[in-house]
Amino acid sequence: GTIHLFRKSQRSLVGKLTHEFRLVAADRRSWKILLFGAINLICIGFLLMWCSSTNSIALTAYTYLTIFDLFSLVTCLISYWVMMKKPSPVYSFGFERFEVLAVFASTVLAQLGALFILKESAERFLEQPEIHTGRLLVGTFVALFFNLFTMLSIKNKPFAYVSEAASTSWLQEHVADLSRSICGIIPGLSSIFLPRMNPFVLIDIAGALALCITYMLIEINNYFAVDTASAIAIALMTFGTMYPMSVYSGKVLLQTTPPHVIGQLDKLLREVSTLDGVLEVRNEHFWTLGFGTLAGSVHVRIRRDANEQMVLAHVTNRLYTLVSTLTVQIFKDDWIRPTLSSVPIANNILNLSDHHIIPMPSLKAADNLNPATSTPAKPSSPPPEFSFNTPGKNVSPVILLNTQTKPYGLGFNHGSTPYSSVLNQGLGIPGMGAAQGFRTGFTNVPSRYGTNAHGQPRP
Repeated sequence: GTIHLFRKSQRSLVGKLTHEFRLVAADRRSWKILLFGAINLICIGFLLMWCSSTNSIALTAYTYLTIFDLFSLVTCLISYWVMMKKPSPVYSFGFERFEVLAVFASTVLAQLGALFILKESAERFLEQPEIHTGRLLVGTFVALFFNLFTMLSIKNKPFAYVSEAASTSWLQEHVADLSRSICGIIPGLSSIFLPRMNPFVLIDIAGALALCITYMLIEINNYFAVDTASAIAIALMTFGTMYPMSVYSGKVLLQTTPPHVIGQLDKLLREVSTLDGVLEVRNEHFWTLGFGTLAGSVHVRIRRDANEQMVLAHVTNRLYTLVSTLTVQIFKDDWIRPTLSSVPIANNILNLSDHHIIPMPSLKAADNLNPATSTPAKPSSPPPEFSFNTPGKNVSPVILLNTQTKPYGLGFNHGSTPYSSVLNQGLGIPGMGAAQGFRTGFTNVPSRYGTNAHGQPRP
């Protein structure tokens, strides 16, 4: 085959992932995350073995939170990778949406794990197995310590932003009501419990508390069904905590406008519409590119005598305070249409007897127009959308050439034909012998081309 000397070798998917992982591992900030990831894998292995030995589904549901911590560490690595990468021709807006996709995938997988726990718990209600409490309490404290240590030691920028921007879960709302009551008695705890707690820390503490209650009830009364009830409670708390984050990150992926910035955007657009030279602002669209990054595009129609660069600078200056990635398209209010015929017509062919004249309908008076925008002043008529090159008000009548030409110098008579002969020759249908009779209805038309009605040559 042909040997291409300068062609780059195509890497496989594994090779590309290895190259990007080496790029991230070269940064010392990622070493801490990689260390916590390795410890997390070891902890997950021990917890899964203890879940099998104790036969506790509640401990299994709590172990899924440790697996979610592993997903959060991977998301943090992706965040570091996004900061290292620059926009490319393929990804012109950068790689910030990979963070959003990682958060969405992590929260959805946590909800799938909660649904799996609910399904297993429903089966256990029919036949409840015996629960061994030998390592139940040990596994609980190991998982709690590692989860809290990971959440508080690693600064996870994507999840920190989502936990603040997303709506509160039902667990946070109930804890907030309880915290207000406690802070009313002990005001010094307001800095810890208010305004709302971290959802990940809250679910770790609530799950550990449910497992401790399970351990005490099994040890005291051998009430094994409480393990299944605790598993359902942990699964519901997991689902309720992750669902608002999935909704928020999903809306970002769908390029929707954030609700909390709609009022600010409307205010800025009203300010832009009042700028000097701006006639209309339309086709505006704003969406969240990544966590904390807003992108948008807008079309601005300006006067024909306005300076495009000046208007562009003012519009960008107003919107850049909120929209970091902005595209502005400027349209001038130019409604002039070029003339219908750019080539002059010879005078010797403009004969009324040889052409048909189509009169143009008269336009309305000029007082119905707004001289500032050249658009109708009536409120009932909508503004034209991109109606460039529309007909003006001083258009001359259109003159169409007659396709039936005369034979020059043959001496044929092209006068009017009596009606009786017309009826006898096929009712004047073209091609039936009476086509020349329909050209004019005057009786004093000269028989020679180039003479007037009195037989004198035309000027």
